[in-house]
Amino acid sequence: MEGLKVSDVNLVVHVHPSKSKKVSEAILRELGSLLFKFSETFDGVVLAYDVNILSDLAKILPGIHPYFGVKLKAKLLLFYPKPDMILEGKVVKIGQQSIHVIVLGFSSAIITEEDIREEFEYKDKHGLEVFASTSHRRHKIKVGTVIRFLVKRFDEEILHISGSLVPVHTGNVHWLDKKLEDRTHVNRTAEKRRESEGRVEMEEHEKVINHGEVLPLKSDHPTKKSKRRSSGDD
Repeated sequence: MEGLKVSDVNLVVHVHPSKSKKVSEAILRELGSLLFKFSETFDGVVLAYDVNILSDLAKILPGIHPYFGVKLKAKLLLFYPKPDMILEGKVVKIGQQSIHVIVLGFSSAIITEEDIREEFEYKDKHGLEVFASTSHRRHKIKVGTVIRFLVKRFDEEILHISGSLVPVHTGNVHWLDKKLEDRTHVNRTAEKRRESEGRVEMEEHEKVINHGEVLPLKSDHPTKKSKRRSSGDD
């Protein structure tokens, strides 16, 4: 899935003097406050971190409260959805005019009727709401389905995504992957068939050469042997 990246960053964490005996705990608490929030500094939502304290020495910062700064080197896992990226999420609600999705367990997404391609038709059978493809009988989207969709917009403040199912490579992930697997299998079979036919032609060609004759392959016309002129004919 797109929209995820790992970023190496250098940080300075400001620690209150009262936490001077528990610096590691204070640092982890400070980094924890960044989780699942959009950071303009890192251009993404911080999902996880791995931190390494570069030095035990801290620099005292001037001010009313003499905080001290601790230098860190951290590896951050960021979620940064951009327009036209492809994301995956689990469908949590379906209505006649929209599909609601949760991405990575925390970010909500909505795909409205205008962004659902025409091949998907809304159906309500005995309270079970589903968008079913009119082109492929087994391609369906219902609550619990993991779908692949295109990002249109991302609201950084509320971590909300507006998505689209217009592109043909979007929809039910399981169905899309099965379709790709079947297509790959067909291509491999065709490639093996071509390779087999090529080997047969090469073997036929080698047989012709080994018999001391160079003949065009698959010729329907008998080959005439040339007659040598005897010395008595001169």
